[in-house]
Amino acid sequence: MFDRILKSGLIIAAMGLGSIFGAAVSPTAAADNPINLKISLWVPPTHPLVKSAQDWADSIAKDSGGTITASIFPAEQLGKAFDHYDMVRDGIADVGYVSPGYQPGRFPLINAAQLPFTIANAEGGTAAVDSWYRKYADKEMADTHFCLAFVHDPGSLHSVKKIVLPSDLKGLKVRPAQQTIGEMVTLLGGTNIQASAPESRDALERGIADAITFPWNSVFLFGIDKVTRYTLDVPLYTTAYTWSMNKDVYDNASPEQKKVFDAHCNTEWAVKLSSAWTAFEHAGRARMKAASGHEVVELTPEQIDLWRKAVAPLQSSWEKQVTAKGGDPKQVLDDLKKSLSNNNAAF
Repeated sequence: MFDRILKSGLIIAAMGLGSIFGAAVSPTAAADNPINLKISLWVPPTHPLVKSAQDWADSIAKDSGGTITASIFPAEQLGKAFDHYDMVRDGIADVGYVSPGYQPGRFPLINAAQLPFTIANAEGGTAAVDSWYRKYADKEMADTHFCLAFVHDPGSLHSVKKIVLPSDLKGLKVRPAQQTIGEMVTLLGGTNIQASAPESRDALERGIADAITFPWNSVFLFGIDKVTRYTLDVPLYTTAYTWSMNKDVYDNASPEQKKVFDAHCNTEWAVKLSSAWTAFEHAGRARMKAASGHEVVELTPEQIDLWRKAVAPLQSSWEKQVTAKGGDPKQVLDDLKKSLSNNNAAF
């Protein structure tokens, strides 16, 4: 009799403990293999994207019941900015902040979002580019898992010498933000100087470059304001980025973990992830206007029209690159313009 009572008590106790622990760790979460993401960024620790990456990772950890955690590696700790796509593909990083424009000719489809005078603002621009590129990502980034895409607030031309008209670029050495802007520099008679964002101040300081295309507030973040004096007050361009994931990491995740990844790899998160950076860069315009020793050069509508006409051949060049990759440039660009219009982001 005592043995039966003791056994019953142990069963009841075990059931009680089970319900206690069941509240803390779900059976599904307990069965999932743990994943620790190595998230690589090439911007400095003080850049808004670093905090946003941590927020993204924390949300994933919470929603996965702690089975997916992450470590953030900013400032090119895992590899150079130019290499981030291949780093993700090869598993050096599990998630990477990729600038497709750093590799000319490799990702022509997404470069549609980098044509000058195309995107007016980053919030609507990010929503538009992310939702548009989901249709095309697998066509040129199939060896990684596409998570999301975003653009920075429109950047401009910052220079040592004053630039007003397209003809002023002739003979200048310019560090372009991405491939399409590099083609613009060549088209207008300048010379491209290749340097990643972290290397750019040194190039300007040493006279290797005379000008740079860059977002407004990042000029201060990277110390470029110390070596430039003039900025064009025009939304010249944006750069499109991807938040890319190693394919094996995604494919080997459990169904429940994939649901968590999917819920954090969408247009809503594209806007959320980039929102702090958007606000940061937007504030740079007023900061630049107030900065001592700097002149923000305002353009008339007629001067902007001259710039538009001068860069028009870039679209033809882009179309040829897309066609060479088997794409339909008219369809790609029409889809992007429709998405920008729907998100009030067309320039």
